[in-house]
This record gives sequence, structure tokens and C-alpha cells, in this order.
Amino acid sequence: MAGFQEPPAKKPKIEGNFRLNSKSPHISVQQSPVRNVNGHFGNKQHSGNFSVPRNIKNSNWKPHGNGAARNIRNADHLKNLLKQRHALPIFPARSRLLEELKKSDVVIVIGETGSGKTTQIPQYLHEERWDRRGAICVTQPRRVAAITIAKRVAEEMDTNLGGLVGYSVRFEESASQSTKLKYMTDGMLLREAISDPLLSKYSWVILDEAHERTISTDVLFGVVKDAQKSRKTATGDPLKVIVMSATMDVDHFSNYFNKCPVLYIEGRQHPIEMFYAREKQEDYVLAAMSTVFQIHKAAPPQHDILVFLTGQEEIDSVTHTIRQIAKESSLAEYPKLRVYPLYAALPAHQQLDVFRATAPGERKVIVSTNIAETSITIPGIRHVVDSGRAKIRSYIPGSGFDTLKVKKISQAQAWQRTGRAGRETAGCCYRAYTLEEFNAMALNPVPEILRTNLASVILQLLAIGIKNILTFDFIDKPSSEHVQQAVEHLLLLGAVNLKSETLELTEIGKKMAQFPLDPRYAKVILGGPEYGCTDEVLTIVALLSGESIYVNPSGKKGTAANVRRKFAAVEGDHITMLKIYRAFKAAKENKMWSHENFLNYRNLMYASEVRKQLVQVCQRCDIPVVSCQQNLDSVRRCIVAGLFTNVAELQLGGKYITLDSKQEATIHPASVLFGGKPAYVLFTELVHTGKTYMHINSAIDAQWLYEVAPEYFRKCHIKN
Repeated sequence: MAGFQEPPAKKPKIEGNFRLNSKSPHISVQQSPVRNVNGHFGNKQHSGNFSVPRNIKNSNWKPHGNGAARNIRNADHLKNLLKQRHALPIFPARSRLLEELKKSDVVIVIGETGSGKTTQIPQYLHEERWDRRGAICVTQPRRVAAITIAKRVAEEMDTNLGGLVGYSVRFEESASQSTKLKYMTDGMLLREAISDPLLSKYSWVILDEAHERTISTDVLFGVVKDAQKSRKTATGDPLKVIVMSATMDVDHFSNYFNKCPVLYIEGRQHPIEMFYAREKQEDYVLAAMSTVFQIHKAAPPQHDILVFLTGQEEIDSVTHTIRQIAKESSLAEYPKLRVYPLYAALPAHQQLDVFRATAPGERKVIVSTNIAETSITIPGIRHVVDSGRAKIRSYIPGSGFDTLKVKKISQAQAWQRTGRAGRETAGCCYRAYTLEEFNAMALNPVPEILRTNLASVILQLLAIGIKNILTFDFIDKPSSEHVQQAVEHLLLLGAVNLKSETLELTEIGKKMAQFPLDPRYAKVILGGPEYGCTDEVLTIVALLSGESIYVNPSGKKGTAANVRRKFAAVEGDHITMLKIYRAFKAAKENKMWSHENFLNYRNLMYASEVRKQLVQVCQRCDIPVVSCQQNLDSVRRCIVAGLFTNVAELQLGGKYITLDSKQEATIHPASVLFGGKPAYVLFTELVHTGKTYMHINSAIDAQWLYEVAPEYFRKCHIKN
């Protein structure tokens, strides 16, 4: 393979087994340096001639083990797990690491992907009994990571999940009073802070994958800092904080946490070879698929492949195409391919399918969004194919809509993806972009808090007890325009009052904060008793809180639409979803019935579980659950009470203009209202993907708008 060049170093290498630099608080730990070999693959014609290591066919690599044995009490299996733990790069540094953690209230830990920081550090703290006065909380940006890591740690500690080790994600929890190591999504810890701002249940809070900069993690940084200060003065019971990632802007984070020490654990467990595209790839999807089949023809069985693409439709299409190509007779001599999609909208059981061990003589190909970027370890992965793209959602203040566009990832995300190949043994990463393109990427992703609607954040901060949002200690302050628009939205919903330039929660706002929902949806539920339809709107909000309940198989989309036409309601998508849920319950939650009607059984069941928990919140808030039966106009009026800012008006030319932001919008083709022209449309979401589409819509009456917010709609100058 000609044209190799030395790759750029990720960061300066520091020799030795734990050297303290007297000139800075940074500590460096290194076991084995990363071996990066920078080659080239691909060609201008996208013919699929991607180069792989010469010796890959004759490789003696063997699978490292599935890491998911059923019987955790098996002595040999436990011995093997202990051996794996001791082989991790972090293990030799255990003593010194604990020494540094003991000295400081806040420590930043930077560790290569696969170093063991996420699974091992919490166990080290527990082994030292530093959790006697309070539990250890570990946050993750994604639910699938929180669940799978908790399972792995419970297995390593030879305990049942939900006991000593547990997890908590939105609408799902496996924990108890005896839980000492709790993995949870960052949003769940933020919700706990509403009822307990001091986080008094915990002695240690570990904020993992901090480089992702999710909105919940950014807010948690400030909440945890406040909790630390308050606990020192109020109780004297310290709260220790560890911020972890494989890559991040360390100086920025260290300065934010009062120049706290930074511990580097350098050294991946296994080497990874790097390959870049020779030429810029115009079609990154085709480039990724070509790479998959070149690897497939060269690599031994059970050398599995992880492909990073951008979104559900793209992934479903590529998954289908790979399966079809794999059936060709020319590939009969190669291992059998098992192809799995992985994205957030996928039902939980299908997400977990990717963790199953690959059968002898087969190869697993996983086509994923950036959901697979972080802490999870997918057994068997030897090769990563990185498209270098992701779908990024951004909120534009003043316009009222989200843009959802495919954009290039940052260097930090690229390194995270690369690390998936070296979790269990030596691996390779194929980047479908040139070295020059990589060098031109931003170092870190834009924090979510700088590109999202802040209404939920402000509501949560007020519920926690933060009085002045503008002085809250954000690590990166959102723009005043973002904050102002969010405050105006909460004022319209009646969630807050403005007194002497200070925001205060109203009684309605306090109840809204109890729901783990967008404030608009919480307002819809709170309006249920007034319109006599709490039962119905709980169902609709539960369905909106999960992923799509519709299944549209490739090649059968027309058939699926025809079969589901019997559920279509002239009132729009919200009532259609309600009719589907009622029919699902009437069919006694039958899985075959769901399959026959092209409906996602798992997502319907998830909505059912969410609904039960929302009912429990209603009971805690003394909100009566009443039903309007067949008086479905009441349901639409109630939805208007929460989503009244999401309305578009039909114009003379047949186009729709949103009343709030005067944006031109189109009814999405998947809506039951598509093709119709109601005068006013209430939409759940406005997304810009080339065109601005209104998703999940209902036809409404202008008079309802004046009943809900007369002053607001007078400003909008709508026809009455």
C-alpha cells in the first residue's frame, strides 16, 4: 500500500508509568502508546477498491469473548472477567489514581477509548468503601450506554442488576435502596436535582462523555458546582466530582472547575490502524458500503464491522442494500453477513441485538448513527468505517423551527468513533474523508445548549431553585436571544411570572416541572381536566414522547399506508394516533395485530409504559384523570392549550405561513392531512430538511386560538 504518511499525533505522548509534572497539575498515565498507521483507501470513481492491511487474510486474531455470559456466578467466567479488568490500561495506575481523586474535590480524567475509565473507576471507589455515606452516580448522554454499562459492571461485580449496581433512564429504572453504583442519563440526574438540589444521595458524581456537551450535561456542570458549595457550608458532607471523556478541551473545563487537576490515562488497550480516503468522497454512503464489502472479502469471520452514518432513513436503506448484495452468488464463499441497524428510534430490544455474539463462520455489520460513538462496547468489532457525517439539530431563535442537517463531525467525534475498533483487540478505522478534510474539522462539537430551545432548561433551573438564569454559571453561556425567546415562551404558557426582573414559577409552572416532558406537553396534560380529556391527552403525549409507532418497510410503504388508512381521522394525526392506541388496547396489545397493521409493537408498548408513569405524576400533582370518550373536539382544543404557538395559516396561494415566526411551511407527506387544505394547522414539530415541514398535524378552529391566548393571537393578526 503506497502513499503512507505519519499521522498527526492526538496529543503529546508522555513516557513513563505515572509522571507528575511539577509545573502543572496535570498527571499523565501511560501503558501502551497508540499505534496509528495512516494509509489511504478509496478512489475517485467510487469503485470500491478500498485497501486493507496486507496480512489481514492470514491474521491469527481471535475473538476476545462475548462479555455477556448468562451465568455470572460461574467461577471460570468470573476469573476471566477479573483477568480482563486487570488487562485494562487503567489498572496499573489504580493506586495513584485513587490518591489523586482523594486529594481533590473535582478531577478531570482524560482516558483513551477502551482504557476502562467508565467501568473501572466507579468500582475502584466502591472497593475503597468511599460510597459508605452516599452512592456513586455515573451519567451518560444516551440511555443505551447507561443500560449496557450497568449490566457489564453488575456482571463484573457478580451481582444482580438493580441491586448493588443499577441504572435509571427516562421512563425506565432498575435500582433500589441498596444501589451504590448507579448509571443514569444526564437528564435523569437533572430531574433528581429538582427535588434534591444538594444531590444528597450521592458522595460521588461522575459526568462521563463530557465532550458531547449535551444540554443536560452542561446544566449539570453548574448544578453540581452549586451543590458542592452548598454542601460544604450547609452539611460539611463533601460532594466529589469526576468529569471524564476520551477527548475534550481540557483547559476550558479545568478553568471552569477552578483550575482542577487533569489526569491523563494514555494508552489504548489495543492498537488501531488508520486509513484515510485518497480523494474527497462525493458520495459518502457509497464509499462506506464499498469499504464494507472490501473488508468483508479480506477479513476472517467474526471480524465484525461498525459503520457510522447519519440517520434512520439512510441507515435503513443501507442496511437493506447490504443484505441484498450479500445474497449474490459471487459472495457465497465469504462469511454469512448479519446486518443490524442502530439508531435512537429503534426499539430497545433491537438496539440490544447488536451486542449479541457473532456465530462461528459469520460476520456482523452494524450500521449506526453517533449513538455508538460513546462508552458502549459492541463485542466483535474489529473494523470501523466512519462517514465523517452526522445529523445535527439546531434551533434558530426568531424563526421558531429546528434545522436538521447532515454536517461534518468534529475531530473529537472522529476519535471517539475510531476508538470503537480497539475495544477488544487490534482493529482498523477507515475514514471516508481525506487527511486534509480531517485537519479542517472543528476540534470539538458545538455545545447543544448553544443550538437548542431553552424553555425546558429554564423551567428546570427555576424548579431547582436558581433565581437568576442570566447569572447561572454555564460553562458556555447561551445567547441572550435564546434565553429571551425561551422566557417569553414560558410566560405565554403561564409557567412563570416576571417580578422585579426576577422569574418565579407559578403554581402551574411548578406542576409542569414535575413532568419529564417539554413544557408544552406538560401544559397539555394540565389542561386535561378543564377540557374533560386527561385520559386521551395522556395517551397522545405518551405516543409523542417515544419513537414512531409506524413501520414502513422498504418496498412496502404504499401497502403499509393502505392498511393503516382505516385508522385515519379527518381531524388529523393526533386523533389518528389516539384511534390506533385504542385499537391496540382493544386487541389486547396483540403483537401479531401490530405486525399486520404495520405498527411498531415495541414502541406502542413503550408508550403504554410511559403513559402509566405520566398517570402516576398526575396522581402526585392531584390532577384528575377524566375521559371525553368520543367528544374528540375537546382533545384538539386541549392540545391547542399547550401547542398554540405551533400554528400555521393557509394563504391564498395554497401555502402555509406559521403565525408565530412567519415561516413558509408544508404539511409533511406522512401526515393524514397531506393533500388537504385546512385553514389552520397545529403542528407538533417544524423541521427544516431542504423544505420546512410540519410534522404530526391537526386541523383546528381559529376561535380556539383566541380562547387560549387572545392577546398573543391579536398580535399575530389572524382572521377570526
